[in-house]
Amino acid sequence: MIKSVSDSGDSEVIPATGLLDGAHWVPSPNADERPPGSVISLLVVHGISLPPGEFGGPYIDQLFCNDLDPAIHPFFEEIAGNPVSSHLLIRRNGEIIQYVPFQLRAWHAGKSCFDGCECCNDFSIGIELEGTDEIPYEDVQYERLGSVARALMHAFPAITQDRIVGHCDIAPGRKTDPGIAFDWQRFRRTLHARNRASGTTIGD
Repeated sequence: MIKSVSDSGDSEVIPATGLLDGAHWVPSPNADERPPGSVISLLVVHGISLPPGEFGGPYIDQLFCNDLDPAIHPFFEEIAGNPVSSHLLIRRNGEIIQYVPFQLRAWHAGKSCFDGCECCNDFSIGIELEGTDEIPYEDVQYERLGSVARALMHAFPAITQDRIVGHCDIAPGRKTDPGIAFDWQRFRRTLHARNRASGTTIGD
């Protein structure tokens, strides 16, 4: 069950739809129901750029919607037939795109394990940051990610601060994102930022 929206002034999860208020909705077919009894309790941060190292094109949307033309770039030949998705994408300019409602299972984690539990897609929410392992992420991406993470922690209380991880943490040796360029300390500071509307601090 999704808790009602917060009055904190952050992003808000709409309980009736499982969508993030203000996100651009681009529905992906690469999603399904979570297993019965699953509790959404993990937030996974990813990094993505298509083609690798290039930003701003339509190709992430196309990948998640099974519309990617493998003839456009050699790398696309490797990934075009692999049905994947994420719940959200935060672009370099701060735009947020949602592909899968939060109550459904997006196909973002692959073979994975957290705290002894495998198949992290079953109980997690995936957020892609447009970026690479080596190029610093944008200020606005940290701001948006912090706001979204607070909204998700409110909507899904089982997501606690120690259950916000990188793809590299749940698939070590197989995945490296969001990479060394992602400043976890900065993100934690953003997550703890005092909310101007409510005067409360996340994590107190």
